[in-house]
Amino acid sequence: MIQGIILQSAGGGAGMMNLLMIGAMFVVIWLFFLRPQAKKQKQQAKFMDEVAKGDRVATSSGIIGKINKIDGAIVTIETGKTFITVTKGSISREMTESLNKAEDE
Repeated sequence: MIQGIILQSAGGGAGMMNLLMIGAMFVVIWLFFLRPQAKKQKQQAKFMDEVAKGDRVATSSGIIGKINKIDGAIVTIETGKTFITVTKGSISREMTESLNKAEDE
């Protein structure tokens, strides 16, 4: 009878340790995966709001050009003599920044 009481109290501590480990895993996932992704989405949304006519941009598919017209969520990009209509969301912040950085050097 005494052994059963001792074993039951030891089992409760192991359960608490498991809960702490699961909680720690959620914290790690949030710190390394969810938080940076949310930050990246905010930066992309801010970038899309700040694009203006005349800006040199790159789309996520690799099209490089200058913004000719913005009509809400639709953007017309001039690539040489051709005009291409794309959605504002297809303009990539990372690719545009690397394009502009390469031009500055």
